Amino acid sequence: MNRNYQLITCILPKGIAMGVVEALKTEKGIISTNVNNARGLGKITPLAYQGFGEQSEKEILNVVVAGDQADEIFEYIYHKADINHPHGGLMFMCQLQQSTSFVLPDLPDEK
Repeated sequence: MNRNYQLITCILPKGIAMGVVEALKTEKGIISTNVNNARGLGKITPLAYQGFGEQSEKEILNVVVAGDQADEIFEYIYHKADINHPHGGLMFMCQLQQSTSFVLPDLPDEK
């Protein structure tokens, strides 16, 4: 069990997270990701004044990374997910109390 892990959480527009997950796997070798779907009501919409908000779907991407590579992966996700423009989403990082590495076993190819 290691205590030097960071959790990177991103709230992204629908349709972005799986592309980021694939890029993390192929370009960075990171497989410790999780994607959840969410939706909610926006308060700053034309219908908000009538008591209705605009419902929008989002994806929540969680990535667990080692502390020594956390800043690098944070910046990588920031650019890969295009968070740097309006309505591109948001992200934050926090330290985990403890984490256990998850490694898939080497299995022979199926025939």
